Amino acid sequence: MDQRLLLMHQAMLADRPRLEAYGRALEDAIPPGGVVADVGAGTLALSMLALRCGAEHVYAVEADPEMAAVAARIAEQNDLKGRLTLVQGDARRVRLPVKADVVVSEMMGNLGPEEQMMEVLGSFARRNLAPGGRVVPERLVTQLAAIEFDGEGWGIWDEDFLGYRLDAVQECIAPAAQLHFFQRPPTMLSQPAAIADQRGGKGGQQRPSRRLTINRTGRLHAIAGYFTATLAPGVTLSNLPSYPGCNWAVWIWPLRHTAVSAGDVLHVQMHRPEDVRVATDWRLECGLSKKGGR
Repeated sequence: MDQRLLLMHQAMLADRPRLEAYGRALEDAIPPGGVVADVGAGTLALSMLALRCGAEHVYAVEADPEMAAVAARIAEQNDLKGRLTLVQGDARRVRLPVKADVVVSEMMGNLGPEEQMMEVLGSFARRNLAPGGRVVPERLVTQLAAIEFDGEGWGIWDEDFLGYRLDAVQECIAPAAQLHFFQRPPTMLSQPAAIADQRGGKGGQQRPSRRLTINRTGRLHAIAGYFTATLAPGVTLSNLPSYPGCNWAVWIWPLRHTAVSAGDVLHVQMHRPEDVRVATDWRLECGLSKKGGR
């Protein structure tokens, strides 16, 4: 068993706001005696949450055979026979014996779409969701924003460190993405712009080229990429701002620190390599137009 995978699940299970948000969404979505399909079931956290929220039966779909074996042991340990059916296979090809009233999944990456959750849910729902059924999450939006760090991360490479300058280190920084857990909220120098907006079972839009208009004077440190998932009406989950226990880092593309003013415009182009599920492999091209052509 890949220990890194188990450690990832450990971090996810410790993310209490994540579980609480899914709990509120499932309570809203599951009808009395409803059937739920948990896609990418892993350690069965959402399956058991669905049972607690009133599901009569859960179909737990897991593609990874090693993870499915772990899930089978968890189901046996908790005496879930008759209440939970484990289905090992690719959700895009699975056909359940009955239609599900709710399809739930948590396969969000740090940017949102890395694991192609909405595409998988759309394919699964077309064959397995009952008429009028619900998909949780119902929407997944990926956004970019220009930010200034609040004295952390790349924010230290400025022109004054204890009376000295450290900004020369910027010449050594590779132009590549990193993942960051914020200790303090960054200053948002622009309004966020969506580069992907996907809806459960209904496809969505992708706009990898965007303009970020600077709306306040500051020092541009990076472009941040993050997701916001709408699990149910009034129930959202996002990795920006970071929160205690959050298992998702924020995608960060560091830039050479530049003074910016309201009206300046950043032209950004995101590049998502084919069949890549790692957020740090996404690339960004960025150009800055100063207001008035300065």
